[in-house]
Amino acid sequence: MQSNYPKHSEKTLLNDFISALEQATGVTVSTISHEVPSTDGPLDAVLEVDTPDGQWRIPIQMLNEGYPRDVRNAVWALDGYRARLPQNAIGSDVVPMIVAQRLSQGARDELRIRNIGYYDASGSMYLRHERWLVNIERAHSGGREQRQISLFSGSREKVVHALLHLGDDWFTGYQLADISETSVYSVSIVLKELEKLEWVVASQGRGRDQRRKLTQPGKLLDAWSLARLKAKEKTSRWYLFCSNPKHLLTQISQAAKKANASQDWAFTGPIAANAISPLLTSVDVADIAVPPESFSGFVEALALKPAEKGSNVILIERSGAAMLFRQEEDGVWLASPFIQYIDLQNGRGRNKELAEKLRADILRI
Repeated sequence: MQSNYPKHSEKTLLNDFISALEQATGVTVSTISHEVPSTDGPLDAVLEVDTPDGQWRIPIQMLNEGYPRDVRNAVWALDGYRARLPQNAIGSDVVPMIVAQRLSQGARDELRIRNIGYYDASGSMYLRHERWLVNIERAHSGGREQRQISLFSGSREKVVHALLHLGDDWFTGYQLADISETSVYSVSIVLKELEKLEWVVASQGRGRDQRRKLTQPGKLLDAWSLARLKAKEKTSRWYLFCSNPKHLLTQISQAAKKANASQDWAFTGPIAANAISPLLTSVDVADIAVPPESFSGFVEALALKPAEKGSNVILIERSGAAMLFRQEEDGVWLASPFIQYIDLQNGRGRNKELAEKLRADILRI
């Protein structure tokens, strides 16, 4: 015989919610009903709660991981339950709740907008009902945050960069794998996560011909920027004689070309951003990205001198996603505008102001 009680993990979570609710509000849960019928399938539980303002009825839908799409479906079930109640039972005493192992920030925001309460295993709880307000926000520890960050490393970071590069164009998974120079598997991992966040939408259809589009490029770029700020890269400072800082970009480019230096390098940061979205009178330090395997040859070709003080060249050893979609014009190699924008988030000088102009003029997101 199938049990009418929830699984052990769900039962534990529900008990945790009840304890947290009683502790936060001083109310008493008098009755717990499981598998309660609703027009869109049974609800996981309905609580009868004694409060100083009378009795509440709290219909509950339980989730493992909750993203905006997931909680939207759960809200429909809660609305279906409310619709089944006799007319005289519908009123201020019905307080719908979502109880989940994890709720994304987008899901929490969605529930607040719909005035649906929530609780998750972090201990976060939100409940707004007449004169009552419970608002406890706690971060999850471990797993989920690490999985979010892992989207911005290795081959998955290349997929993220390619998505931003595509803008609002529709694409197939195979097309995205091709332009990101990664596997279909890496593409699938990223798209699945971004669809949960509702930053990517899919068209009708299935399989290899299904098309998708990035709908929240700003949120994706902000998340990537935050992840890259936490990443550690090897940098070094050098000096190249240049009589006029205004000519630093062209002088380095001409020197690299004359010395037949490898072409797998790129200007980034303020000197690159100011070249395509001018704001500053001049930039007297050149940030240059160079793959580790080309580093020694590049230093030798340009005859750079180590200089911790008075340096005008900063070399950043990097490869992978940061070197995708470089642009070349008249021998000047520039990193992708998205990489330039991220590199401007370091807080140096007027970089923040330059980043805002680059985002408005070039990225337009």
